[in-house]
Amino acid sequence: MDRWTELELFVQVAETGSLSRAAQALSLSNAAASRHLSALEDRLGARLVERNTRRLFLTETGQEFFSRAKAILGELKEAELAVNAKTVNPSGTLRIMASLSFAMHHVAPILREYTQRYPLVNVHVEAANRYQDMIDDNIDVAIRTREFEPDSNITIRRLAETRRVLAASPRYLAQHGFPQTLDDLQRHKLLIYTYANTPNDLRFQRDGQVTTVHAKGLLESNDGQILRAAALEGLGILVQPSYIVYEDIVAGRLVPLLEDWDLPRLTINLAYPNRKHLSAKVRTFVDFMAERFLAQGFERKWTTRFANPS
Repeated sequence: MDRWTELELFVQVAETGSLSRAAQALSLSNAAASRHLSALEDRLGARLVERNTRRLFLTETGQEFFSRAKAILGELKEAELAVNAKTVNPSGTLRIMASLSFAMHHVAPILREYTQRYPLVNVHVEAANRYQDMIDDNIDVAIRTREFEPDSNITIRRLAETRRVLAASPRYLAQHGFPQTLDDLQRHKLLIYTYANTPNDLRFQRDGQVTTVHAKGLLESNDGQILRAAALEGLGILVQPSYIVYEDIVAGRLVPLLEDWDLPRLTINLAYPNRKHLSAKVRTFVDFMAERFLAQGFERKWTTRFANPS
């Protein structure tokens, strides 16, 4: 029990930046909270939190431990909610938020089966490429590509990991040739997704070597479907997650490029607000999505390298 208290306290400290506020949130005295934090650091043999007269902050080790501890506590909360939730017939309006690409490729195609299984649920899909406040916007479930949520009131459930790939149409490559090295990208026409982290700086990695390529886009857009359509028309080379272009590559509509290099991967998560009793409509949709992703083997598909074209 003390270990769970230590983890809960540490996560609260990291999120609030205050030992006293963390203690208050867990109904502990300041002295007890300090003892729990010290016991955690002693057990791990590492300094997690630095303190001075003005503020409290996490060490580099503390930052890494925080992301893992938060995920563990989220899984525990989810397990408890799954056990305690009443198995009633789901009903009402289920509000889902996802990027347009994800909604088109992986939400819309499964809604027929989901609504047949749960006919009392009405589904509202909100397509948004920027992360919005789920609680303010009354969203039940959001699909997001980030490791964890900064808001402790949001629970996440991992769906899959995906590579990001470079690809172009056969028409474009017949006209402009295949890039053989990262330097070759400087003479090619690139299609850039503006909502990516550092969209114009592509950070490639291979065998421990890291190389950053500054990309000047012929076309920039905040929506992956616009870039996909442009790539299919032969306008240039896109940089997109595999979950968006996998079927196009398998069908030969797009050709993967420079597959011996890796770009930073993305983690696809389901996010939903913490509630004392998770509603049946949310619980069933979350389980339905997780089961489908596992059955379809999406992570295996989206993390496997494609063969380099000859």
